Amino acid sequence: MASVGGSSAKKVRFVVERDDEGLRLDQVLARRIPDLSRRRARLLIELGGVFVERVRVKVMSRRTRAGQVVEAHLGGALERATPSLGQRARDLDASVLPGFRLIHEDASLVVVDKPSGLLTAPTPESDRNNLADLLERRSGSGERIWVVHRLDLETSGLLVFARTAAAGRVLADLFREHDVEREYLAVVEGRAEGVTGLIDTPIDDRPARTHVESISLREDRSLLRVRLETGRTHQVRIHLSAAGHPVCADRRYGHPSALGAPRLALHATRLGFRHPETGTPCRFDSPWPPDLAAWLAVEEGRS
Repeated sequence: MASVGGSSAKKVRFVVERDDEGLRLDQVLARRIPDLSRRRARLLIELGGVFVERVRVKVMSRRTRAGQVVEAHLGGALERATPSLGQRARDLDASVLPGFRLIHEDASLVVVDKPSGLLTAPTPESDRNNLADLLERRSGSGERIWVVHRLDLETSGLLVFARTAAAGRVLADLFREHDVEREYLAVVEGRAEGVTGLIDTPIDDRPARTHVESISLREDRSLLRVRLETGRTHQVRIHLSAAGHPVCADRRYGHPSALGAPRLALHATRLGFRHPETGTPCRFDSPWPPDLAAWLAVEEGRS
């Protein structure tokens, strides 16, 4: 029996039956998942969205055995992909991705200003065309990149990746111990007078603390500076929405078209940490990106 979960992303899990014994993986997927054609099944496999016995499988012709557990992850990656198969189609997918900006690079780490619309790292849906993947492929040398933390698909701003396993361990410890400076700029709906200060509300039964400072307050919107003390998934968005002032254009926790924002009005503007090799304090800043800066300029002109 297949199980399905999620709204924007969907996971289908099933056990290969005796009737499927010896069939190709793409055949079995098309047989067992409603409305999934065999061609789309092949695309899903090529993107990396299929796991057999918890191992990602990208061979369409792989023969299945009765009793094997198959998981297929369908969602945004499949919808965004060029429907054709092969390297040319995957290169076309990569060619339309928004560009990223290198802020700092040394032998231990790389700091990147991520644009909105680019995933930070591989997901169960796909291991292709995310920022970590693009960093690994940029020189053609097969360099390994270690993911330390993430930003949501629609959130822009500063990220650090490790270039060695040792640096990755040190940076991961800093984030786990909350010994990192992480600040965001956010434009939220409404006059957020009552939101400033500390929001200390658990998320998924785990401690979550967000410090909020107002930069400007207007009746229809507020510009906030937000500092993370912890780093839970969607923490800023969840806390601000729960306080009655969701981030503008937040499709999940707010209103997609709020104030005409071109996309989620959330930007990771500052990142600070001790260098994993030298221990030297590092701090990086990124102003509003052009799309949100232009929108804010228009909004200021209307006020």
